[in-house]
Amino acid sequence: MSFLQNEKRFSKKWFKDYSFITIGSFAVAMGYVFFITPYRIVPGGIYGISIVLHYLFGLPVGLMALCFNIPLTIIGIKVLGPRFGIKTVITFILTAIFVDSLTYFFGRDPLQLSRDILLSCVFGGLIIGFGVGLILKAKATSGGSDVISMILSKFTKLPLGQSIMIVDSCIVLSSLIAFGDWRIPLYSWITIFIISKVVDIVLQGISYDKTLFIISDKYEEIREKILNDIHRGGTIIKGTGMYNGAEKQIIFTVVNRRELAMIEEYLNKIDPNAFLTVINANEILGQGFKSLNDKLE
Repeated sequence: MSFLQNEKRFSKKWFKDYSFITIGSFAVAMGYVFFITPYRIVPGGIYGISIVLHYLFGLPVGLMALCFNIPLTIIGIKVLGPRFGIKTVITFILTAIFVDSLTYFFGRDPLQLSRDILLSCVFGGLIIGFGVGLILKAKATSGGSDVISMILSKFTKLPLGQSIMIVDSCIVLSSLIAFGDWRIPLYSWITIFIISKVVDIVLQGISYDKTLFIISDKYEEIREKILNDIHRGGTIIKGTGMYNGAEKQIIFTVVNRRELAMIEEYLNKIDPNAFLTVINANEILGQGFKSLNDKLE
């Protein structure tokens, strides 16, 4: 990805992406200002470091994050190449402005939730995760510790996922050293978990669809049921049994929860010994479901 992305300005997609960036940055800022920063929760990343420094030296959180993000982006470009788009730069600038502006207008502890920090973790994680998800949908990132993780991954040959986990864990544990309170890193890890789950939901949506693998000698009857009664498609895969080497026909299909109940009832009726594997499908794209084109648009 080039540093300056080639994208047609003022197109529909341009407005959509920058709307996501603006709303996402504001949501991230709200999550920190109203739920995270007032209670010294440190959910990793540059803002985690900034919160620690804020309580140690009284420095503004947004300004500190900006002071970290700018040099990190420059270092990242020099060490890793031009991977960081202008959208990312705009994102971390907007987020910093929103954080310090909201703090100025609403104060350092606007909601007074110090008696229920777990509630702050949950709602802070939900709002920040929603904001980060919108930012990622716009093909941007919030910058920050991701750069450190990528540099660490490059020189240590660790997978990027492990590098991110190591960097964020070090940032979270720094709160224990700074504040001397074991509850803070524990609350922080709860927030990190919630953020990651909400980001996945924003990017992939909530899906109740199920992936089915059915092995049965009566696969023809099951095939007819799926095609004619449930009106779903599928694929028949040829397989071989591990125990006796017998040839097997495996039906692969995707259905919703109501259709799953219908298939289970039918299987119990015609072949109670059928082998059925049910897997939660995080995202289904293709004919009969949401198209890839619709998702990208």
